[in-house]
Amino acid sequence: MDDVAAPTAVVRRTRALAVAATVALIVLGLAWELWLAPTGRGTLAIKVLPLLVPLPGLVRMRLYTYRWLSLAVLPYAAEGAVRATSERGTSAALAAAELALAIILFTACCLHVRARLRAGVPGAAPAAAP
Repeated sequence: MDDVAAPTAVVRRTRALAVAATVALIVLGLAWELWLAPTGRGTLAIKVLPLLVPLPGLVRMRLYTYRWLSLAVLPYAAEGAVRATSERGTSAALAAAELALAIILFTACCLHVRARLRAGVPGAAPAAAP
């Protein structure tokens, strides 16, 4: 962890939620493109590779990882939204699940960063006063 203080309950819960949502997005993306509703020869399964990169940082509670992942997950939300409204059947349901997981991951990352900044992370920019 970046700071020496013990993580709060909120920080621990948001880390667990972020890790779980990331792993779930990876599993969903692989299952979707390889078995459940494949498009082509399964080459779209490589779309989950970028989600493997942040896993060590999430587990180690690297604040920077939570910050950039909150932005990196947006294309997954966009894909889920587009495919949920443009496709039918299994693909639409899988796209809705992808959208929900992306929103959960985004929210978990934002709440984690907020909780860590409120607790005072050494080297982090101070929060602006209201």
